[in-house]
Amino acid sequence: MFATLFPDDCRLCRNPLANISRLPVCEQCLDSLNRIEGTVCAICGERLTTPYAISEGEARCGLCRRAEPPYVKAAAYGSYEGGLRDLIHLLKYDHVRPAAAVLGRMLAEAIGDLSFDFKNGAVIVVPVPLFAKKFRQRGFNQAELVAQSALKVLRGGKFELNVNVLQRQRETQSQIGLSRHQRRENMRGAFAVVNPAEIANRDVLLADDVLTTGTTAAECARVLHRAGASKVYVATVARTLKVEVQGVKLVEIEDPLAMAAHG
Repeated sequence: MFATLFPDDCRLCRNPLANISRLPVCEQCLDSLNRIEGTVCAICGERLTTPYAISEGEARCGLCRRAEPPYVKAAAYGSYEGGLRDLIHLLKYDHVRPAAAVLGRMLAEAIGDLSFDFKNGAVIVVPVPLFAKKFRQRGFNQAELVAQSALKVLRGGKFELNVNVLQRQRETQSQIGLSRHQRRENMRGAFAVVNPAEIANRDVLLADDVLTTGTTAAECARVLHRAGASKVYVATVARTLKVEVQGVKLVEIEDPLAMAAHG
């Protein structure tokens, strides 16, 4: 009766919703949010095209062959496009918090792609922090909400959430249009570990909603390593992937809203 008197539309496809739900997204749209397909780099998770190099029995992209990133491995659930991008925006910019539960289940699947030995005890899960001003404007850190939802799926005491160990010290400019070197310089000194004893000799899982260029994740991983973390892993709900343009050139998709959100 409620659905008949007060009809609502799916926020992704705009078709009428058949069921009442706290999340205004239809089942068809949720079912269409699939995992990344094809071969990806075993280190950073970037999409690979043939021919690609095999190193130590694993497929690796050119960047990771030349210089491995400061994290052991990065994994993402899906590609940052279409419905998945819209669902992330629904949480971040429209403040539809029930979306965090769905995104959390996706993050849990991405975490499942990472291999932990748990020799150093439970893995410390650290959401990428927002700058204080942006946190006040938004009212929440989407990476923290999604990580909390993911840990509800990953039961068993093997992961511990810590939202205070890593802080964002300054606001950074937009990464849009910057070269790789300029992005690194833009992020340099943006993060700091406030209590190194909490991660000393522990494995750390850096969690976020989106990995765009990887600069933010790499800078956070470097800071965590310098503070004494044993190993750093990265898991995100989505990541931008390279695509073939006319079957010849590879370009990187960068979403302006995502880039702005990551500083």
